[in-house]
Amino acid sequence: MIEEDHCVYIKRFEGNFVILSLYVDDILLAGNSLKSVLAIKEWLSSNFEMKDMGEAEYILGVKIQRNRSKRILSLSQENYIKKILARFNMRDCNPLDTPVASGVTLSLDMCPKTESAKKKMERVPYDSAVGSLMYTMMCIRPDICYVIGLVSRFKSNPGEQH
Repeated sequence: MIEEDHCVYIKRFEGNFVILSLYVDDILLAGNSLKSVLAIKEWLSSNFEMKDMGEAEYILGVKIQRNRSKRILSLSQENYIKKILARFNMRDCNPLDTPVASGVTLSLDMCPKTESAKKKMERVPYDSAVGSLMYTMMCIRPDICYVIGLVSRFKSNPGEQH
């Protein structure tokens, strides 16, 4: 078991390793040897009722892509991000090379001051949008960590500029 995540286990044997990640009733196995992964899978199925779903393509909304000839494993949340953009009516937004434009500063002065401005912002699902992006940040996009930290400071009273 890994101390930082009590749902991830590592088994080392015969110079190989297998990583088992457990989430509710889903198990993801990965290792440096197919023989070792198959041995663990066989042991698990002999001790627990389980269904082998084959090679993983998605786990928790994260797409797993493999290029075996180049020995590259990559993760993508493209579909999840597209759903977020659609949910918050931003399908037609333009991507940027950096998560926050140069020179942009956000402050408490941008928070709504009047009751009518506050009421208007209550209809904006700001907190939900920040939370959705936080999931992406935690899974595979640490590059947006700074901007998520920046915008999350205003979750309790966001303004239009936030």
